[in-house]
Parts: sequence; structure tokens; C-alpha cells
Amino acid sequence: MKISWLDLSDRIKYELQQLEEEGNDVSELREEWNGLEDSNLNDENKKVIAENFYNKLEAVQFSVENEKNEPSEWNEIIRLINPKPETVPSFSPAFIEDRILGGWLGRSAGCLLGKPIEKTPRSGIIELLSSNNTWPITDYIKGSGIPDSLLKKYPWNKHSGKESLKENLECMTEDDDMNYPMLNLTVFEKYGEEFSTDQVSQTWMDNIPVLSTFTAERVAYANAITGIQPPATALIRNPYREWIGAQIRADLWGWVSPGQPQRAVEFAWRDARLSHVRNGIYGEIFFAAAIAASFKYDNINDIICEALTLIPAKSRFAEAINFVLSLPIQQQSWDAIVELLYQKYGKYHWVHTINNAALVCAALLSANGDYERAICNVVMGGWDTDSNGATVGSLMGTLLGAKSLPQKWIGPLNNKIRSSLKGFDNSLITELAKRTAKLAKYKS
Repeated sequence: MKISWLDLSDRIKYELQQLEEEGNDVSELREEWNGLEDSNLNDENKKVIAENFYNKLEAVQFSVENEKNEPSEWNEIIRLINPKPETVPSFSPAFIEDRILGGWLGRSAGCLLGKPIEKTPRSGIIELLSSNNTWPITDYIKGSGIPDSLLKKYPWNKHSGKESLKENLECMTEDDDMNYPMLNLTVFEKYGEEFSTDQVSQTWMDNIPVLSTFTAERVAYANAITGIQPPATALIRNPYREWIGAQIRADLWGWVSPGQPQRAVEFAWRDARLSHVRNGIYGEIFFAAAIAASFKYDNINDIICEALTLIPAKSRFAEAINFVLSLPIQQQSWDAIVELLYQKYGKYHWVHTINNAALVCAALLSANGDYERAICNVVMGGWDTDSNGATVGSLMGTLLGAKSLPQKWIGPLNNKIRSSLKGFDNSLITELAKRTAKLAKYKS
């Protein structure tokens, strides 16, 4: 049986790509692997060949071209970012509760918008939605009116994609992008602010089915259940170590750290290192910081710029965010901006951290504070549509607060969320927000 993201042949393909992104010439190895993979052997022999080839890869001393500017360890990150002292700000409990509820609702609606078309390339999204006159996107995705031939070419997401269509909406459907804020809520409720990466790992194994995880998380989970300890869980045969998985786990750390981005960053690092390294870690700490900063700023540019100070300045992640900040986003059409991002970062896998983080920031900057415009723009940008919709929705929801979110988007959620997590299925979103607000650190 082939298990997605754990299959050795797939991991070798993506490991070669990852090694190349780290600055290594793998052309000869790729040619060798392609020849082995194309050999006319039975499945059992191919497994042996894959195991032997992975052993060969692990025996080579590969380098990371930008390693000194892209550390994974906390003391090295701190040395590079040199943060200023941070104080605990004052907020009213009502303010905190409204902003955190806004984050939960905003994340849910943004995720739900992008969910049916996850995995569909941008050209396919345009083709699908143009066929029933719903492009550009201004509402939840509709399935009615799309020809069967197109749906065979671009099927809805197999993970509750049909249930996430406008005509079928009853709640926030089950999704890994929503499981992780709930999982991290469990971590913080059980262990408090001194939680460790080991405790995060244990919480995963206690509460989430392994097949409800994907890419780097699935590899880290598989490593953990064999007794491997963090941070080795992120390193052993994990070619997805700089992909988007950690980035979608950022929110809870920002919500419990209102106005305290540095506090959020440390929490996010402890979580991210279970499954990711370098730029994969930076995705989580950047958006944790941005969500924390959204309690004290009313301008997206200020939020992004503060979060950027907490990322190693010469990393590829920081370079991507600075590239976005250099674009004439207010002077050009959204399609033109997306095209520039695809030209610059289209080399990355559609669920890599760097390209998706750049798209998220561009969509946030394009929206001028408008929640609908932000989530629609990021989903129309393609790549990881539900994850990006969730992150944009979360940040915008936290920035605006629940009272300012349009009923058009939060009404169809019916205040309910499905989940594959133990004890969380059919949770009330308002209850999750209340539990989160109780954990937030601030002066009232």
C-alpha cells in the first residue's frame, strides 16, 4: 500500500528538489534516480532500490548554501534578529475577546473559501469558475453550472471539497488548517507557556490521526512514533522540511500573545521545530508575530514590517517578503501582481512556504483593510488555496474583530466546526474563541 508523503520514491523526488533549493548540484543523482525509477521491476524490488538510493543520499555530505543566514536553532535566530525588549500591553477583555473570535471566524471562512479548489492549478481555477460566471471570486465557490468535463479534469478537493461548496455549506468542514489551532489550544491548555517541543509531539500522537496530517507533519509524526525525538523528527527523511506545514500552525501563538510578537515567535519556534527547519520555521514565526502585532496596529504594512524584523534578514523567506513590499501593489491589477509572484517564485512546490507566504502578504497589502477582498485575492492567486485563505482570513479577522466581519462570510459557518481531532468534532467557534481568550496574556 502506498501512503502519500511517506512513500520513499516520492520522498526521493522531493529530496532532490530540496537539496537543489539548498544550493546543491544534484543533476547526476537525479539522472541516476530517474533511470532506476523507470526500470521494469516489481513493486518489492523498487522498494529495495528506493531504500538503497535514500541510503546513498544520506551518506553524501550536502551543504546548505545560505546556512549561516538561515539558522534553525533558537539562539542563532535570536543572535541574528537581536530583538528589543518587549512589555505586556494593556487591553480590555472585551477587545481581546472580539479580536480572537474574529481570528477564529476569519480563519474558518478563508479556509472554507479555498478548500474546494485546493490542489487545482490557478489556470484550472480560472477555467472552472469562468464556466459558471463566478470568476473573479466574490463569494464561496459554487459547483452549479460547471460542465462535468471540467470537473473530471479538475475534481473538487477529495477532503470535504464538495461539502465546502456554497450550495452545500452547513459549517466549517474538517480541515488540517483548522485542526492545528485546536491542537495548539490543547497544548497550551495542558502545558501552559512553558510547553516543550516534546510535549507538542506527544499531543499530536494523543489527539490527531496520522492520516489527518500531511507532508512534513506526516513524516515528523512517523518519525516520532518510532521513538525519534525533536528536532531529529524534522530532519530524518523529511524532504518537506521547508514546506507550508508549520506556517499553518501559527495562529494560536499570536492569539495568546496580543501585542507581543516576540512572545508569539518563541512559541511558534518550539512548535515548528518538530517538523521543519530554516524557512519552514520562519513561516510559522513570521505569521505568529504578524497575528500578535495585529492587536496593536491598524495597518497591514506596519504588521508585516514588524513581523519581518523577527525573521533572519538575509534568509530566502525575508527576501521574498521584501520583494512583495517592493511591488507597486496599489498601482497594478491583482492579476499583474500574481503574475510577478509566479515569475519570481513559481519554481517552488505549490505547498512550499516561501511562495505561499509571499502571496499571502501581497493579498493582505492589496485589500486596503477589506476582509472580502483579502481572502478572495489570495484564493484567486492559487497555490495552497485553503491554507492561504485561512492565514489571510485569520490575520484580517484578528485585525478587524468579529463585530466587523461580514455576515456574508461568517454566517454560513453556523458557528460550528468539524474536526478529526479527539474531542473537537462539532465544536462551537465561539467556545474555541472563549477558551483561547482565557489564555491570552495582557494587562486589563
